Amino acid sequence: MASKILPVAARFRPAPPRGAGLFFAFTPGSWARVATVRVTRRLHFSAAHRLHNPAFSDEENRRIFGPCNHPNWHGHNYELDVTVEGQPDPGTGYVVDLGLLRDAAEAVVADLDHRNLNLDVPWLRDVIPSTENLVVALWHRLAPVVPAGRLVKLTLWETPRNSAEYSGE
Repeated sequence: MASKILPVAARFRPAPPRGAGLFFAFTPGSWARVATVRVTRRLHFSAAHRLHNPAFSDEENRRIFGPCNHPNWHGHNYELDVTVEGQPDPGTGYVVDLGLLRDAAEAVVADLDHRNLNLDVPWLRDVIPSTENLVVALWHRLAPVVPAGRLVKLTLWETPRNSAEYSGE
């Protein structure tokens, strides 16, 4: 006897909670109550920088920033996770069209890709380009251009082990 094999999505889809009042219909206008959903788009860029505070002595900069203070710069292959929150549109099922989000985010990241963050990016002038400062600066550039939903979180990965997260606070 052959067993019926369910599609992967059906095997792992949890049953909706009883009484939850959430309606996920497939026709426009049929949603009585809609869940808030977060979607994330990941982007990549490469950039060089030097962590250096001109108010500190060279010795203090080396002590605090270590190899990141090298006078000839160093680089990273960054990953940026852009998370947007909202209610799915009843007509499309999208919180945001990820293609439009990609285009908006890539326009901002284009200022950074294959650039020296200390020298080539006017909006980072006089900013120590640490991952923490960079993710905050990116927030201020991205929040106004998110095409739909609300920007709720940026996570900037400097390495596979080091990241900074910012939520606009």
